[in-house]
Amino acid sequence: MSQPTVAVLRPDDSRIIEAVEYLQSLGVSPIPDPMLAIMPTGQIPQHADYCIFTSETGVDLVAKAGWQQRDTTVCAVGDQTATALRDRGYSVDVVPSTFTSTGLVDELSADVKGQTVELARSAHGSGVLVEGLKAAGAVVSETHLYRLERPQTAGQSVSLAVDGELDGILFTSPKTVSHFVEIAIERDAVTTLQRGLEKTIVGAIGAPTERAVNKHGMAVNVMPDTVDFTQLAEVTVRRIRVTQQ
Repeated sequence: MSQPTVAVLRPDDSRIIEAVEYLQSLGVSPIPDPMLAIMPTGQIPQHADYCIFTSETGVDLVAKAGWQQRDTTVCAVGDQTATALRDRGYSVDVVPSTFTSTGLVDELSADVKGQTVELARSAHGSGVLVEGLKAAGAVVSETHLYRLERPQTAGQSVSLAVDGELDGILFTSPKTVSHFVEIAIERDAVTTLQRGLEKTIVGAIGAPTERAVNKHGMAVNVMPDTVDFTQLAEVTVRRIRVTQQ
């Protein structure tokens, strides 16, 4: 039996390389098709009582820019973001038990009244954090550390999906989903894409990514318990092997 083909859409940096290597270790044939390119803005967070980080990418950028924590209470959405902060010498004071923006608002709402809160994230974050923290009485500002653009090379996974030639596909953020579907729209191939994915095991990280997939008329077959790429890959490949038995 030939190796299953699994498309991976991680950003066009070390993450796509690591993802390919990990998928190969699971005995599948990876189709690397980065749907995101990181475009730094050059901005760094202003000093505040609280500073919230939502991604490893944002942590990398502020560390390289020499951001100083001083007496700021640092918050991280997700264990991976928290680990990235600690690896770069920052102390992490708050990690919500639920790795979502809503979970962080719940964690902070009793403490931030009258406090300044800086959001250090991409230019594409939802309004949940801003609205929730303002409702809790915080003075909120936001620094856009980077934008996410679609690489000009993206699209191989769409072609294979349209032809029904993917055994699995891994969506790691709502933005990867929107770029994937944008390509299908440009090719006037949305209906054939939806049909082609019917026999593909679709894996998604987190509820926002799942909602983005569902919004475009596609179904998510597997979603890991954590926002961890290795677990996403493992559960998706496991499901593929079960369906091929």
